[in-house]
Amino acid sequence: MDIDYKEIVSYAVILVIVLIAAQHLNVVVSGSMEPAFYRGDIVLVEKADLFGIKEFNPEDVKVGDVVVYDAAWFDQPVIHRIIDITDINGTTMYVIKGDNNNRPDPYYVKADQIQEKVVTIGDNLVVIPKIGYLSIWLRGL
Repeated sequence: MDIDYKEIVSYAVILVIVLIAAQHLNVVVSGSMEPAFYRGDIVLVEKADLFGIKEFNPEDVKVGDVVVYDAAWFDQPVIHRIIDITDINGTTMYVIKGDNNNRPDPYYVKADQIQEKVVTIGDNLVVIPKIGYLSIWLRGL
């Protein structure tokens, strides 16, 4: 039985590509951002830190960007839009809100809490509709 090293290497490369691609997909679990995207949609994200690689700088986000951040008020990452940027005692703070929510999230957000930013093409968020429902079901959400 001959071992085909080229085949093994090609499978390893495919596996690495799939794992990296999976790191750039985020399943939407609530309706807080409707109509921009809906529960069960998947959004394409870039990472503030992917194995030491900075795909974007959280300090460069702007009003209108949709980000994923570690919320002080919730035990899961939250995907919401930046609606204002302010300076409090020399620290840049972000006011973030779900498009479908009546009021902003309860706490200011610092740049180091922002982990991902939803990718846009032109002014359009990159969204893959509905295929995240399987992940939601498997996670019991």
